[in-house]
Amino acid sequence: MAAVNLKPLADRIVVKPLEQEERTPGGIILPETAKEKPQEGEVLAVGPGRMGEDNKRIPMEVKVGDIVLFAKYAGTEVKIKDEKYLILKESDVLAIVEK
Repeated sequence: MAAVNLKPLADRIVVKPLEQEERTPGGIILPETAKEKPQEGEVLAVGPGRMGEDNKRIPMEVKVGDIVLFAKYAGTEVKIKDEKYLILKESDVLAIVEK
């Protein structure tokens, strides 16, 4: 996977959405319009964390390489060199998938 030159700020992360299966279990190929929006992705970059009320930085819980589940319509989609990425706030992450 190519490196992404995005440096997220505060409590934001850059995620590469993992595409859903293009076939149903019965073998039917799904067109692009019928696919569900991905809700799982790999964390490619992590910001330094947000500032707390005491002006101390709150560290991020997610790290580069984590596979995360996120809210269906969360974040902002960006396209760089024909690749789609999401920029999310850490609070949009619902869970880290443990291997």
